[in-house]
This record gives sequence, C-alpha cells and structure tokens, in this order.
Amino acid sequence: MGGVTVGLLLLSRFLIRWYPGVGSIRNSPQDAIVGLIPFAFGWAYGALATLSVAGLIGWLFDAVLWVSNWLGDAALWIGVGADAGVSSRGNYLPLTTQGTAMVLLLTGIVLAVIKFRKCGPDVKTGVWCGACLGTSAGIAGLTAVPLAQAANWLGETVYGAL
Repeated sequence: MGGVTVGLLLLSRFLIRWYPGVGSIRNSPQDAIVGLIPFAFGWAYGALATLSVAGLIGWLFDAVLWVSNWLGDAALWIGVGADAGVSSRGNYLPLTTQGTAMVLLLTGIVLAVIKFRKCGPDVKTGVWCGACLGTSAGIAGLTAVPLAQAANWLGETVYGAL
C-alpha cells in the first residue's frame, strides 16, 4: 500500500500544480491538455517499465518500487498510525523480444527528455508515479494490457521493417 500511496501523492501533487482553472480550460483547452502530455508520457513509460521484470531496467524499477513502498509504509505508520498493508499487485503481461527492445529505446528517450528538455521534471514525476501505480491491481489491470500490446506492436513494426 505504501507505493500506491506514494503514487497517488505524486499524482495529486502534479494535478494541483498543473490545474490552470476552469476559465482557462474553457478558453483554451488545448493549452491545458498540452500541459498534461509530459507527465502522461512519463506515467505511461513508468507503468510500462514495471513490466520489464529482468535486466538493469527491471532491477532499477524494482528498486524504485521497494523505496517507494518503504517510504509510503513509513508515512502511513508515522503519519496516521495505520498498519502498512499489502496492496494486491497486478499480473505482468509478457513483453515480446521486440517489446522489451522498445522499452530500452523508450528508456533512452525518457532519459534524454529528462536531461535536455524543460518539461524534464514533469516527465520524471510521471515515471515515478507510473511505476508506483502501475503495479496496483486495479491500475495495472487497466493499463498493462494496452501499454504492453502497444510496445509489442511498435517493436514488431520497427524491427520487422529492418
């Protein structure tokens, strides 16, 4: 439950910081949507990368989840006196070889965006949030299938053309 709590806190923090107001959304909804894209891209990558159960990327995301779970459990215990519970984890949808290659390519893209673009902090927050929420059963059930299928399809398309 700790990791999911951290993920929900990150999501809430981003949405509060992003929210431009009702008037701004009514006048120019495209600007509001554009403000969500970096976070959503990072979130989708973070949720997808949790499906990578092997290699350096899988190990790194396991470490991120361990730290997030520990921080969230500590916050629940110290902050509100709640016992740290276990949140059910979703099932992993296997990535094909081409799908895992796309995760590797996306890792390079995400790292470049974080380092060189102004929206890097939003992408970084999205990655962390996606990693935390991507393992909860409800969210993983909704997002794992389309994200894994998209990565598999994109990988087959890119590598099949070569």
